[in-house]
Amino acid sequence: MTGLKVLNLETNLFTSTIPKWLYSFSNLESLILSGNHLQGEILSSIGNLTSIVTLRLNDNQFEGKIPKSLVKLCKLVDLDLSMNNFTVGKASEIIESLSSVCPSDRIKSLSLRYCNLSGHLTEKIRDFKNLSYLDLSGNSISGPIPVSLGNLSFLVYLDISDNQFNGTLPETIGQLKMLTNLDISYNSLEGVVSEVHFTYLTRLEEFSAKGNSMTLNTSRSWLPPFQLQQLYLDSWHLGPELPNWLQGQALLWTLSLPNTGVSGIVPTWFWNLSSQLVYLNISHNQLCGEVQDMVVGPSLVIDLGSNQFNGSLPLISSTVHMLDLSNSSFSGSVSRFFCDKMHEPKQLFLLHLGKNLLTGKIPECWMNWQNLAVVNFEGNHLIGNIPRSMGYLVNLKSLQLRNNHLSGELPSSLQNCTKLSVVDLGGNKFVGSLPMWIGSLSDLLVLNFRSNKLQGSIPSELCNLINLQILDLADNNLSGTIPRCFHKFSAMTTLSKSNSPNILLYDIYSYGRYIVEAILVTKGREVEYREILGLVTSIDLSNNIISGDIPEELTSLLRLQTLNLSENLLTGRIPSNIGNMTRVESLDISMNQLDGEIPQSMTSLTFLSHLNLSHNNLTGRIPESTQLQSLNESSFIGNKLCGPPLEEKCGAKRARPAAVEQDRGYNMVEDKWFYLSLGLGFMFGFWSFLGFLLANMPWSIVFVRFLNRIVQKIYGVIC
Repeated sequence: MTGLKVLNLETNLFTSTIPKWLYSFSNLESLILSGNHLQGEILSSIGNLTSIVTLRLNDNQFEGKIPKSLVKLCKLVDLDLSMNNFTVGKASEIIESLSSVCPSDRIKSLSLRYCNLSGHLTEKIRDFKNLSYLDLSGNSISGPIPVSLGNLSFLVYLDISDNQFNGTLPETIGQLKMLTNLDISYNSLEGVVSEVHFTYLTRLEEFSAKGNSMTLNTSRSWLPPFQLQQLYLDSWHLGPELPNWLQGQALLWTLSLPNTGVSGIVPTWFWNLSSQLVYLNISHNQLCGEVQDMVVGPSLVIDLGSNQFNGSLPLISSTVHMLDLSNSSFSGSVSRFFCDKMHEPKQLFLLHLGKNLLTGKIPECWMNWQNLAVVNFEGNHLIGNIPRSMGYLVNLKSLQLRNNHLSGELPSSLQNCTKLSVVDLGGNKFVGSLPMWIGSLSDLLVLNFRSNKLQGSIPSELCNLINLQILDLADNNLSGTIPRCFHKFSAMTTLSKSNSPNILLYDIYSYGRYIVEAILVTKGREVEYREILGLVTSIDLSNNIISGDIPEELTSLLRLQTLNLSENLLTGRIPSNIGNMTRVESLDISMNQLDGEIPQSMTSLTFLSHLNLSHNNLTGRIPESTQLQSLNESSFIGNKLCGPPLEEKCGAKRARPAAVEQDRGYNMVEDKWFYLSLGLGFMFGFWSFLGFLLANMPWSIVFVRFLNRIVQKIYGVIC
């Protein structure tokens, strides 16, 4: 096929190198191999394709250097080498090589995104006078943006995002009359952007500049020469008010202005503008006042979170996919929001109303919200039970209701939500036992019932949750023993490198994404995890009335980082193989009734930075290791231990105090009756009190917890 002029094999599954015979097709004008798994190096023989006009090798796995023989392709107009694994190269060398032999103005489209390029982009770029498409995004190109970019009068598309460009945006950008798309996001640009930068950009449709420290300085009466469709100015300095010129952008459908320093009451014209938007993000500002209902328009994503909005929740269009009104001051009941237009199915996937001032009960109006994947009401003042109609949410992945005033038992209808990955109901007043059906939620990663009023034993069905990474049942009234089957928690057992650093449950067209947050108690303090939550593993059963021994099977949880069993009634010895848990960073088994010696294997816990064994019945020498001896002595007090870091030395005999002779007479008859009556009185009183407790189990539980509190307070005074 040596006479072949066009070869297009894009978007297949080829895994080989480019066959050598292909380099001999001197008549080939268009070679498109993009979107495969081609590998190996691109040979210098590619310079033999002297008739090539279009060369697209992007989105493969090519390695080595970008071949210098590309300089021989004098008819080349369209070059795309993006998204490969090339070794580090200089951006300036590539640009200069393409113009060293053949005229540089032949190239109209150049895409080198994610090609591992570094160095500076030189003023040599001005020689590519006919360039209409330039994409250098996703590299490590540094230095200032060349002023000569403004000479590329035919440039339609310019993307230099996700690099290390610094300095200011040159005013010559405003001379690019043909430009429709400009993306300078995620660089280190700073300084002021004025009206001059947009002087001749009459065709500009998309301007993305997020992730830079830039200031927009325009007059209040400025009328831009363009009609934008998409605008991203995340983290710019726009304040103190929303730009007035936005109300004239009749074609705008994407607006992203988070963390831009705007404040005050949102003007009416802005809410009118929002009716035409598909994507709206004005989060992390200081905007206040009430939010108007947004029941019309094509909106998919609305993010107003982390502001100072107040009043009742606004009604939204049934087309909205993501709604974030979190971390503001919305108040009142949620019934109107959920129960409006009950006959109309809702498209909402994500609902985040956390950290507001919402009150009242969660209504029984969930039948038409069946697309919901994320529900977050944390940190409000909601009361009552979880409604049974939540069982209709068959697509639910995350249910976060922590830190409210919810009560009652969990409705059995929640077992219909089989896709649940996160259940966080901590800090409420739920009662009853831990439901056995939770063990059927096989996708569960996080289970948190901390600080409730749950009773009964921990059901063995929980052991079916092989993907569970975080189990927090602390501060309840749970009794019984620790299930020995906890070793089935595979996610806490297997040392895998494939775990994602975060738990991403929602991503819509790269516009809206939801990364789960969780508050865990580790190393004696509360820590909020978000970006690395997917790497965290933890079991916390503290402050219950769990009895029995610590199962030896727990020591097979090789990936566990935090284990807290403190303030229970555990007995027996510390498992001898506890040293197998080599990833443990925080271990707290204080305030129990454990006895015996500290296992020697504990010296293998090299990641350990927080240990609390205090107030047990442990005896003997503290094993010697760098980790254990570096800890504070408060980790070991309240036992009969010796050796560093305690001052008590092992093997030293304590001096016995000398007997004090009292010079008094001894009346055998009087003292005999005194001690006899004292013994009988003590026996009668003690057994009467003990019998009362045995006959009233709830009071016996209260008494045991009271003693635990007394010991804890004494410990706090000593420390």
